[in-house]
Amino acid sequence: MFILQTDPISPSDSLAAKSAEALDVIRNTPPNELLSQLGAQAIQFGLKVVAALAIYLIGAWLIKLVRRAVAKSFVKRKAEKTLASFVDSLIAIAMWVILIIITVGTLGINTTSLAALLAAGGMAIGMALSGTVQNFAGGLMLLIFKPFKAGDFIEALGFSGVVSEVNIVSTKLITVDNREIILPNGALSNGNINNVSAMPLRRVDVTFSVSYGSKVEDVKAALGEIVKAWPAFLDSGTQGAADPFIGLVNLKESGIEFVVRAWVKSPDYWSSWFYLNETIYSTLPEKGISFPFPQLDVHVKNS
Repeated sequence: MFILQTDPISPSDSLAAKSAEALDVIRNTPPNELLSQLGAQAIQFGLKVVAALAIYLIGAWLIKLVRRAVAKSFVKRKAEKTLASFVDSLIAIAMWVILIIITVGTLGINTTSLAALLAAGGMAIGMALSGTVQNFAGGLMLLIFKPFKAGDFIEALGFSGVVSEVNIVSTKLITVDNREIILPNGALSNGNINNVSAMPLRRVDVTFSVSYGSKVEDVKAALGEIVKAWPAFLDSGTQGAADPFIGLVNLKESGIEFVVRAWVKSPDYWSSWFYLNETIYSTLPEKGISFPFPQLDVHVKNS
């Protein structure tokens, strides 16, 4: 059994061989024919350059038109500036990359390796920035569907506060004690969001107990006076609101439980809630209505 071994040809050897062949062709070709061939190749390359230049100029003009149309659509829909800027940048980068590849291909340069390199680079960057990409996607969802906006008071991811800024990666909250909380948009878009400021009206619910033996009519009358004295409470004459409601809702172990429900404008919620609690606590004892303490009745029987 014979094994034929050959030495591998290195790229430098192959290039040298091609150069030698080209020199042999030049030596063996008559000068007139050589000049004619060079002229034809120069004209052909010049036409490619002109075509590539035309494609580049037309493509740049089209990119400008597309970006302008997208910007007008965002202005017409009154979209967030952050979303408009991000989408504009994304469209511009994608279209410029495509235009450059087409222009280079028009010159006769093989763009397969360039496209593969761009794809591999994009995949590597995507894997390295997977968390950031998730936040980008979450930011797009928040900016498109707008579950909240700057100035809203929200509760999300265990934090609550006023939204001060919504960008493409994160959302900033200012808490009631003036702390700045930065929430990642990826987790925020996939979690539960309680937008307290979404609706113009809110209902104040206050529940409390009074001692057994208190007359229901006396308690309801006292609570009715408290509700009437607060001008922020609305009635059914306001669209979306209802008349204040006072009722006995439960019989507890130590007392009977009442509830007061009244509609207010959202900015008046907390002041109305504190007003009800403080006024009920100070007014009911003056009318002979007491609050119960936890108690346990023990009956001892002699056997």
